[in-house]
Amino acid sequence: MAKLTEETKKIIAEHGPALIATASKQGKPNVSVKGSFRVLDDEHVAFVEGGRLYTLANLRENPQLSAIVFDPATGKGCRIWGKAEIVDSGNLFDTISAEFAARKMEVKHLVKVAVEEVATF
Repeated sequence: MAKLTEETKKIIAEHGPALIATASKQGKPNVSVKGSFRVLDDEHVAFVEGGRLYTLANLRENPQLSAIVFDPATGKGCRIWGKAEIVDSGNLFDTISAEFAARKMEVKHLVKVAVEEVATF
């Protein structure tokens, strides 16, 4: 597992959303925007998944993903490669669900990503 640098954490905190790229078992790609993308700790990021057809289906078949966060004003950004875990219960799910409930939004699934590689640019 790779560790997120302080620079990467700062980019994610300041310049979301992230573009999340997934692929089905057959290799059909999908890219979606996730405004909830965040750092969990030095080795994990996460985002809320509302049950959209392709992202969740792809992750169930193939948990590998890539995420990119980019600030077009400065040209700075980061890319993360990792392995996703779909979380539907437990402390982390409850904590993030409560945060979104305060904004009148429902969390159907949380995707926790173990960071395997990270690059800043």
